[in-house]
Amino acid sequence: MTTLEVANALDISQLDVTYRVRGRDRLALRDVSFSIGRGESYGLVGESGSGKSTVALAVARYLPRAGRVSAGIISVNGQDELSMGARALRDLRARTVSMVYQEPTRALNPSMRVGRQVAEVFSIVGQSADDALASAEDMLRKVQISDPGRVMRRYPHELSGGMAQRVVIAMALASSPSLLILDEPTTALDATVEAEVLDLVAALRTEFDTSVLFISHNLAVVAKMCDRVGVLYAGELVEEGPARAVFDDPRHPYTVGLLRCIPRRGQRKDHGRLDSIPGFLPAPGHSLPGCVFAPRCALAEDRCRQAPPPFFPVGELRHSRCYRHELAPSLPRTTPDVTFPAGTVDTVDTVARDEPLIVVSGLSKTFPGGVRALSGVDLSVMRGETLGLVGESGSGKTTLARVLLGLTAADAGSVITLEGAPLAPDAHRRPRATLRALQIVFQNPDSALNRRHSVRSLISRPLIRLAGLSGQALRDRLEKLIASVRLEHRHLAMRPAQLSGGLKQRVAIARAFGSGPAVVVCDEPTSALDVSVQAAILNLLADLQVAERATYLFISHDLGLVRYLSDRIVVLYLGRVMEVGQAEAVFAGPHHPYTEALLSAVPSIDGKHAERIRLSGEIPSAASPPSGCVFHTRCPRRLSTGVCETTEPPLLEGEPGHLIRCHIPIGELRKTSAPQGG
Repeated sequence: MTTLEVANALDISQLDVTYRVRGRDRLALRDVSFSIGRGESYGLVGESGSGKSTVALAVARYLPRAGRVSAGIISVNGQDELSMGARALRDLRARTVSMVYQEPTRALNPSMRVGRQVAEVFSIVGQSADDALASAEDMLRKVQISDPGRVMRRYPHELSGGMAQRVVIAMALASSPSLLILDEPTTALDATVEAEVLDLVAALRTEFDTSVLFISHNLAVVAKMCDRVGVLYAGELVEEGPARAVFDDPRHPYTVGLLRCIPRRGQRKDHGRLDSIPGFLPAPGHSLPGCVFAPRCALAEDRCRQAPPPFFPVGELRHSRCYRHELAPSLPRTTPDVTFPAGTVDTVDTVARDEPLIVVSGLSKTFPGGVRALSGVDLSVMRGETLGLVGESGSGKTTLARVLLGLTAADAGSVITLEGAPLAPDAHRRPRATLRALQIVFQNPDSALNRRHSVRSLISRPLIRLAGLSGQALRDRLEKLIASVRLEHRHLAMRPAQLSGGLKQRVAIARAFGSGPAVVVCDEPTSALDVSVQAAILNLLADLQVAERATYLFISHDLGLVRYLSDRIVVLYLGRVMEVGQAEAVFAGPHHPYTEALLSAVPSIDGKHAERIRLSGEIPSAASPPSGCVFHTRCPRRLSTGVCETTEPPLLEGEPGHLIRCHIPIGELRKTSAPQGG
């Protein structure tokens, strides 16, 4: 057997990566060592800024000009990658190492048709033009694109997020690489598409005998996809071992903190808060003399601050860089683990007795070209509650939020009232009091924040213009806001371009809450945040709801977060309300078949994954929705009588407060629906 045959797919030994910033060298990775065996999937987890993507870029030799590998070894299939010349490096990228990025649309050329881009990969490895096109079509078929010929003729902007990600995966696997690097490949995808992509990666990994480096801040996804996992913190690997062992029995305080930030199965806001990790990551290039996590660790003692701990063996193939690793599982909670006494927290039961704050009646929205994004939506939002909106991309969630805020005008005949008063369809025609009452946190902070303004200006503007604050009152409110979203004073002078994605989203959240709104629309507000900041933001939302009876319209594709924060849940599909009810009722069942499929797609950190219900095809076009029940073309439980194809079902109350739009009798739904985790 040759050396090449026995070598690991990837060996990283004592890796240091240095960035040159303002004339100074700053270490971004420090003494990182791990390996990935043949056919193995290895996960890297940690907060934003911990160095996960830097590892990926170093392996692919794509570090920016200011970055360099300053020490260590990177070996791919037994070959020293760092000693390769330009030609050998091009061959490595073309045939051996492939990478899938977080945002597929940025990885595709918008001016080239999809087929040409995929075929180009085959042309690079020597195929003729005709053979490359044929291979491209075959590869798109392998990534479960049902009509690859039609997709090849499209441009990237004509693809859904899930479709674009499959195209990028097809390009990455075109050369049958021995190492596939996946950098947050499902962050922007909804639950069903995420599940499809993960299943696809797992199947192709087996088919192509490919090793995988999987980078994600979603610990449940890593638990599902990876054999082993490494935990990165501030550029150092602090724990490593089999994924299931690390997540079931963590042996580093940082790993414990990450796991406690995640809403567990059935956890709700009215039964305690999520734990969070106090403090912040040290700045790049830090020179802490001891353990890098000591300033944030409740177990830290003198020796932790004096000398960096070595890797201690803590089990079979497991290591932890912690002097007190045996005490890590019993780490004290940062957030008190309390259960709120009855009557101290506004739950949906007490809120429901109040008059609705917002009422939506017969809401429809048709865009040019006959695209009907919303169709006859009726719903109410009670004062002090969180109404969760769930559904796949294209179901109408964001359109509903934009109509409510006056950013998009609804069709004639639609009625929206706030505290009983009709809302003008255009935000420009709404009085200042209404603008102050309705605020939004957008999914993408890059497009929501003016890059020319400082953080201080961005947060202060609504305090001055909408809330009318000035002087000491303005300074006090600003101080409270930056503390609540875990910003530091040094951030106030910065501009958005100087902030990470997570920090930018914290600025956007602080700005939305600044004027004391009655309703905050949260459109995927934590999708760009790592789990520790996500927990702090969710706790903030829950605390504000108790203190000020704040009201939220919460949109998210993370159903675990929706379950934790929401009092009631509305399930949308193709602009229609398919199910609405109290959160526990929706999760416990009986479910609409679409809700059941959504819930089955959610990965779980505890490894108890429900059998996934696979939906055939993609969500139909809103310009030509199916007749009858709009879900019947994908429904795995479509009735054989033909009624689903011809008649649209009404939204009926099967149980008090729980409505389902389905022809299947509630008794039959109850027999087959099983309680779902979140």
